[in-house]
Amino acid sequence: MAKKASQEPVQTLIETFREFNETKQIDETTLLGVLEESFRSVIVKLFGSDDNYNVIVNPDKGDLEITRSREVVADDELVDSNRQIPLTEAQQIESDFEIGEEVTEQVNFESFGRRAILTLRQTLASKILELEHETLYNKYKDRVGELITAEVYQVWKSETLLVDSDHNDLLLPKSQQIPRDFYRKGENIRAVIYNVDNANGNPKIYVSRTSPEFLRCLLQLEIPEIAEGVIRLVDVARIPGDRAKISVATNDPNIDPVGACVGVGGSRINSIVKELHNESIDVIPYSDNTELYIQRALNPARILEINIDNEKRKAEVYLEPDQVSLAIGKGGQNIKLASMLTGYTIDVFRDMNGGQVSDDINLDEFSDEVDQWVIDAIKNLGFATAKDVLKAPRNMLVTKADLEEETVDHLLAVLRKEFKEFENKD
Repeated sequence: MAKKASQEPVQTLIETFREFNETKQIDETTLLGVLEESFRSVIVKLFGSDDNYNVIVNPDKGDLEITRSREVVADDELVDSNRQIPLTEAQQIESDFEIGEEVTEQVNFESFGRRAILTLRQTLASKILELEHETLYNKYKDRVGELITAEVYQVWKSETLLVDSDHNDLLLPKSQQIPRDFYRKGENIRAVIYNVDNANGNPKIYVSRTSPEFLRCLLQLEIPEIAEGVIRLVDVARIPGDRAKISVATNDPNIDPVGACVGVGGSRINSIVKELHNESIDVIPYSDNTELYIQRALNPARILEINIDNEKRKAEVYLEPDQVSLAIGKGGQNIKLASMLTGYTIDVFRDMNGGQVSDDINLDEFSDEVDQWVIDAIKNLGFATAKDVLKAPRNMLVTKADLEEETVDHLLAVLRKEFKEFENKD
């Protein structure tokens, strides 16, 4: 029978595993299974098989018991010392043992040597990592779209590392950060879980502050009627950090869904605007009537006529000339958000001269992309619309307007983007 050795190295390993269990809250059955599997794995590596061993782990006491069963054979017939025990050695345990009987004895894992301890340490480390990954994945796999508060741990150029209340790592990519976001280590921030990736069994939890779902979660948090289901949040569209549009509806005739969301003096919506770094939020009433819904989505522009193609999900919108810039919005934000909100591609047309539709554009409406002094110089030549300029000879524009060639080329490029028939014109 092997000499009894100190249990301290194994006890230390079990204690480490028990502390991990307390931190990660692993259930008892899983814990015992992993510990037993680790010891058996080492035994298999040492002897090729573990079927004559019994492993009992007691993580609460920090100890274990390993027993081995061997067949009693004649002293001169010993072939496998792992599965067989000589009669003389067996009778030292109990004097009445006979050949053919089975001897079950307790063995100390340390008696297998330092190499076995090292292998066990590596095996347990691997199992702990696997359990940690599995626990993290199971915690978050069904929580996509949920709002979470986490602590900033480290800020990098391409992403920010956050930690949750259980010290699990969460990743906030730069692309999912609001442009004016600035983080300091140790501060708590809110984000929405938007992707749980478990490639190669190595889970990564990604969170977002630019997702429409983040705004949806904030609205549910700040506006009780939405959280309770009295007001239905239908659609959400965002250009993060700049502007957003949301549509709301209710079946209660006594509730104004828009007013309830905005609050007295904007009290409710303002807290969300602040969280989003002054991202303005337009709240509109939802309608099942697509024409009316698109009209509301293009607010503040006044619409004259809308033609809907439901199959292609396209809408042609006709407006008076002075309403076009309102419909499009600064940098095209208004029409872009309206399209995102309604799910329709929206094309804007100008209604000229008592209902006659013109596809030409007044030069002043390009002031967001072209300096006003350049537009004024061109208008002084008698050109009032984009097509007038595009039909004119380039050299004439350079010479008579007294403009640099690069300035004229930039103007022409901006105008050509609006009209396909001029795209390839030199």
